[in-house]
Amino acid sequence: MLKIIKSVLAAFFGVQSEANRQQDFQSVSPWKFIFVGVVMALIFVLVVACIAWLAAN
Repeated sequence: MLKIIKSVLAAFFGVQSEANRQQDFQSVSPWKFIFVGVVMALIFVLVVACIAWLAAN
């Protein structure tokens, strides 16, 4: 699971190589990456919303 999280983070920042991306999708189901990506995107949105709310108060 840690490998999937690292891979998704690398993809978020745009620093993942094409070779690593292909290796990830050959070894693990893409649904796991999709799930982790959606969860991480939601966490990012919540963090930004909390920061904006704290800055407004």
